[in-house]
Amino acid sequence: MASSGAPGRPRPPTAGIGNQMVVMMAFVTAMIVMFDQNLRQGLGKLVGLGLFPIVGFAGREPIITLLLTGLLMSFFSITVRHLFSDWIEQARNARITSAFQKELREARTSNNTYKLKKLTELQPQIMSQSLKASQTQLKLMPVTMLVIIPIFAWLANFVYIDVQSTTFSVPWSFSADMKHSNVLPNWILLYSLLTLPFGQVLTRLLKHFSFSKKLRELESGMSDGHGGKESEEEGAG
Repeated sequence: MASSGAPGRPRPPTAGIGNQMVVMMAFVTAMIVMFDQNLRQGLGKLVGLGLFPIVGFAGREPIITLLLTGLLMSFFSITVRHLFSDWIEQARNARITSAFQKELREARTSNNTYKLKKLTELQPQIMSQSLKASQTQLKLMPVTMLVIIPIFAWLANFVYIDVQSTTFSVPWSFSADMKHSNVLPNWILLYSLLTLPFGQVLTRLLKHFSFSKKLRELESGMSDGHGGKESEEEGAG
C-alpha cells in the first residue's frame, strides 16, 4: 500500500502562511480605518482623550505635536523590533548571503557546471536563513500597527479639525499647507521629515549596543577561559 506522503518531503510552511494571513488582515484593517472617515474620526477622538492634553498644545503648535507624537511612535516601534530581533544573526546571514551570491556569480561567469550545481542545491538553505529576519518583522507588524494606527487616526483629526492654522514654512515654500497633498498629505510628509532621522539614529544606537554587548561577552569568555587555563597550569606545577 502506498504511503500517504513520501518520506523526507518537506512539510508545507503552514506557520509562514498563518503569519502572512495575520499581517494581511492587519493591513486590511488599517486601510479600512484610514479610509473610513467615520471610523477614523471615532477612533481618533477616543485616542485624543489621552494624547491631546499631553501633546496637543490646544492646536497652537502643530509642528511640535507632530514631532513629539512621531518620536513616541518611532521609539515604540523601533524598541519593539529591537527586542525581538537578533542583529548579530542578521549580520551573519547577510555576510553569508553576500558571499554565496558572489560565488554563484563567479560559477556562472566561469561556466563551472559542477560548482553551479552544488551552489544551486545549497541555495534554498541560504534563502531560508535570510528570510528569518523578514518573518520576524512580519510577526511584529500587527503588534506595532495596533498602536500606530489609532495614533495616526488621532493625528488626522488633529490636523483637519483641531489645528488653528495649518500653514507652515519650508525652504521651498513659505506658505505650505498641512491639509494639501503632494502624492501624500503634507502633514504626513512633514511627520516623516521630522521623525525619520530620529528613527535612523535610534536604530543605529540599538544595533551598536547589541554588538558592543556581544563583544564584551566574547571578550569576557576568552579572558575567563585563559584565566582558567593558567590556574590549571599553576595547580599542576
